[in-house]
Amino acid sequence: MQSRRLVLISRRFWPLVGGAERAMAGLAQEFQKMGHQVRVVTAKWESHWPAELVHREIPVTRLANPKTRGWGTYRYISGLKRWLGNHRLDYDAVLVSMLKHDAYAAIGTLGRFEKPVVVRAEGAGSTGDCSWHRTARFGTRIKNVCKTASAMVAPSRRVEEELLESGFDSSKVHYVPNGVELVDFKSDGAAAARFALADAHPILKVEPGEPLVVYTGRLDIQKGLLDLVDAWKWVAKAFPRGRLWLVGEGPDGQVIWDRIRESNQTCEVVMPGSFDEVTDVLAAADAFVLPSYQEGMSLSLLEAMAAEVPVVATDIPGNRALIGDHRGRTCRVKDPEDLARAILDTIQKSDQSHRMAKSARQYVEENYSLSRMAQKHLELIERQLSPSQGRSVPLEQSDRNSVDSNPEKGL
Repeated sequence: MQSRRLVLISRRFWPLVGGAERAMAGLAQEFQKMGHQVRVVTAKWESHWPAELVHREIPVTRLANPKTRGWGTYRYISGLKRWLGNHRLDYDAVLVSMLKHDAYAAIGTLGRFEKPVVVRAEGAGSTGDCSWHRTARFGTRIKNVCKTASAMVAPSRRVEEELLESGFDSSKVHYVPNGVELVDFKSDGAAAARFALADAHPILKVEPGEPLVVYTGRLDIQKGLLDLVDAWKWVAKAFPRGRLWLVGEGPDGQVIWDRIRESNQTCEVVMPGSFDEVTDVLAAADAFVLPSYQEGMSLSLLEAMAAEVPVVATDIPGNRALIGDHRGRTCRVKDPEDLARAILDTIQKSDQSHRMAKSARQYVEENYSLSRMAQKHLELIERQLSPSQGRSVPLEQSDRNSVDSNPEKGL
């Protein structure tokens, strides 16, 4: 495969860190490792942020994005269209995160230049792109433009089903599951990670021998974080000096913090903000928990499984597809007591939990590596650059078979 010049567009990017942002950052790094030229184009959310920077060796361009609602979106879209038009000779293809304003601007601008635009749908359910199309202002118009993209990537079977149900062309929709970097942890990694984190900030200190449970991701009540705070009251009865970290940023941070204060758990439940990388956080943890109400395919859950951390997640299709019956524990949705029970089982039955974690790590290695995810994206982009450019070229049957062998197919 020849070297390509690729632009990755994501309105939210570092230092705003969520699942979609980490997926795009990971893809950018992998594309560059594979010998391609990559640039990320994003929004400038704060006036003091630099317009140009380098993040993990990837050049990043930030476009004006005033905070005034409506006006900020207009300025960003206008700037994105202008940038793409002015630099059209500098890149071969564009990959856009989310079927929203960015995709609308990219497709509308590049259609006349015959530049392929591949879009990634990043979520499912009420927080997914298809739901957004039904509720957002101009959502239907944006959806109709997104239908004309060269190809659409669905990172989970749930997202794929929603796209098809919303009328997207089945020949353009391609299931490419998310992937995560596989990091090898040292045997003394937990102690070293806890020491490093506590040294960085005293609030992150965990007493030796005490359990640490972490959540990493967007601070959104749809992630079940209020249930998790309520559940921790039962966990704290068994482990008064145990700690729960809610790592991330998001729209409901204040609501969650208010619940923590109301339940007098400000010492036990810590909200340290977001981390550019969660490697040390996962290395320090005894368990990872994802109590969300709906998921497509959670990147945070995959990262925890890859880190060989015992996991607890709500029993919903997206989580069950990854955990199965022996790679972690599940609990009922919106049931804090059942969630607490699963967390306590994970901590107290440590031998069983670590066997599950090893199985989870192996499963991710075989099915959800970041390198595999990047390769599938590149193959899809390359097909749009073929002589039949302008329409989505289906993946070869052999490729579909290899992807479809994943157990998530039946969901």
